[in-house]
Amino acid sequence: MTSPVEPDAVDVPPEHALLVVDMKEYSQIPEAKMAPARTDLDDILATVFAQSRIEDITPLDSAYKDRGDGAIFVLPARHAARLVDPFLGHLGQALERYDQTRLASAPRIRLRASVHVGPLTPPEHRGDAAVDACRLVDSDAVRDALTAALDHDTLLAAAVSDTVFRRTVRAGRTPALRERQFLKATARVDGKPGFEETCWLFVPGLVPAVISTYLAAGGEVAPPDPPGPAMQQATKSSKADELKPSVKQKGKASGKARLVQVGGDYITGPEQS
Repeated sequence: MTSPVEPDAVDVPPEHALLVVDMKEYSQIPEAKMAPARTDLDDILATVFAQSRIEDITPLDSAYKDRGDGAIFVLPARHAARLVDPFLGHLGQALERYDQTRLASAPRIRLRASVHVGPLTPPEHRGDAAVDACRLVDSDAVRDALTAALDHDTLLAAAVSDTVFRRTVRAGRTPALRERQFLKATARVDGKPGFEETCWLFVPGLVPAVISTYLAAGGEVAPPDPPGPAMQQATKSSKADELKPSVKQKGKASGKARLVQVGGDYITGPEQS
């Protein structure tokens, strides 16, 4: 008779939310300025955590792993939505304020970030979720997104895992952010052929159409999700309208303007006599 498996060997560990941040070109900063730059980043993050009402971060010795040029934060899973909104927006604003007020001799802080959620084994918080969160922040997709950000005077690019996106943005738990503000992409990492995950890219103040033009083959735009029944019906109606002959119809308008309907669209122009 075989002995029973210990319960803790088969139990799924508790879920945690993960935030990973990584500074661009940290290794190129002169050694004497590395520690001050990292201290400035820690101060920025502490302020943004407080602004975002994320105050119960678990102890540093077990939940915070220093990456030198960044860090991994492990938080209760209930904070996953706050890590997307308002945290990412506050972080982008804080980086811009820092950039405007820093000394000329201080290096710029430009960040890649990732947000993920998954089971982690206590007390060291080990598990695939932490590995995947780090790979998201190192992926070609978010690196390309940061290039887009920097070209448009923004200092942050984030990759939100598909699991977090569905539980937060798509579930309506991000009051200031909507799905249309994220670009669905495929995250891949050089040298890690087994890693290929869907992620959602976010750059504060930048529309997805701009980000998509920067994506290389390694971070290609992922195919869109299949449309739901309501979207399918709307698409059918739109196609039906396109098949109708174009009809111009003058409508009423006040003053010197005129309102003209062309098919299903309205345009304005100067009044014709």
